[in-house]
Amino acid sequence: MTFSVAGVCPDTGMMGCAITSSSIAVASRCAFVRSGVGVALTQNVTNPTLGPLALDLLQEGVAPDEVLKAQAGTDPHVEWRQLGVLNAQGDSAVFSGEQALGLHAMAQGRNCLAMGNLLANTDVPQAMITAFEQSKGHLAERLLQALEAGLAAGGELGPVYSAGLLMSAEPSWPVVNLRVDWHIEPITELRMVWQNYQPQMQAYITRARDPANAGSFGVPGDE
Repeated sequence: MTFSVAGVCPDTGMMGCAITSSSIAVASRCAFVRSGVGVALTQNVTNPTLGPLALDLLQEGVAPDEVLKAQAGTDPHVEWRQLGVLNAQGDSAVFSGEQALGLHAMAQGRNCLAMGNLLANTDVPQAMITAFEQSKGHLAERLLQALEAGLAAGGELGPVYSAGLLMSAEPSWPVVNLRVDWHIEPITELRMVWQNYQPQMQAYITRARDPANAGSFGVPGDE
């Protein structure tokens, strides 16, 4: 019910993921990112506890393939899961259990991974990898382009209704955490939200670090 892409930018240290699904509010339970550590995706029949576990292990220096083994060891129903782990160095590991739904596939590339289930065709993850590797610019934009490429390649067999874009940078909190929880065209809506958020992103970081020198909030009553 989901297809997703994760990536890191070695030049900036940014890392994040983009995800979409026919299920409501997919990013709330499937996407996990930690600054300076990595990205974890847990989808298909989702167990959200596996995301924070993966990030904790990555933070301890555990390699992504060993993280997958540890996740499997803690989940007696791992055959229902589809998992992706990407560390800050761009190393990745992916897993699809025997009970993954419908057509499912995974792909790994340079500083990225992609996967999906209930797909229209098994080429979708590789289409996302290709789009990510060929793109340039801000990591959030590259992730969104990759998600759009997955949709263009066929995407999920049925319509998708939710999407999310989650990304970390130097601050400890996610600098991009955008969600479309229910919409007839969630990826198009997510791009609109990103286009409106991008010009304001740095201002929110400045407000946290140096509020005295932050720009005006630009709202009634802010004089």
